[in-house]
Amino acid sequence: MNIGSCKDSTLILQNSNQAQFCGSGLIGVPEHSSESDERKADTNKQKRRRSKEPGEDGEDRPREHPFIVTEPGELARGKKNGLDYLFDLYEQCGKFLLEVQRIAKEKGEKCPTKVTNQVFRHAKHNGAVYINKPKMRHYVHCYALHCLDSEQSNHLRRIYKERGENVGAWRQACYYPLVAIARENNWDIEGIFNRNEKLKIWYVPTKLRQLCHMERSKECQ
Repeated sequence: MNIGSCKDSTLILQNSNQAQFCGSGLIGVPEHSSESDERKADTNKQKRRRSKEPGEDGEDRPREHPFIVTEPGELARGKKNGLDYLFDLYEQCGKFLLEVQRIAKEKGEKCPTKVTNQVFRHAKHNGAVYINKPKMRHYVHCYALHCLDSEQSNHLRRIYKERGENVGAWRQACYYPLVAIARENNWDIEGIFNRNEKLKIWYVPTKLRQLCHMERSKECQ
């Protein structure tokens, strides 16, 4: 699928049918994980961190560097993390899931098939404190686009980097191509995830489901 028709409406929201699709979807589905909410969350975390004595909970919690939009292969400068690093975290989660499955089989226990709290706890126990559930769930649709159509994913990264957009704007833009991919596959977003080797271990984000449902409903009217 060519992103050409969607990228312009995604980025500058022109007055076209595609722009209406992109704009209406996001407006119709409010999301609490916006940039402002991220800043509030960071502020709350800093307050909680200041209220605790070092080592009070028996663990060190190093402050995470924020993400910025980077092009493929580009390293982030300063105390920032790039998008290649973000996508690598998902690859690491896949490896931790395999470890959890192996351990469960050895103990004769039920094996998880998706990245669950058990996997996040295992990652943390093995020193990967930089992997946490809120962050991984927050960007999972961005990783989905990266897996399903790297060309579109890379194009968005370059465009948003050139425009100086923040990671929140890039994250929102990643929804549109996924909805278009779902449309081409009879709106079976669940099946799209399950048929991909890297995505089948992740739950489909609620907002992505809602956007697909909204656009499908419009076509049925």
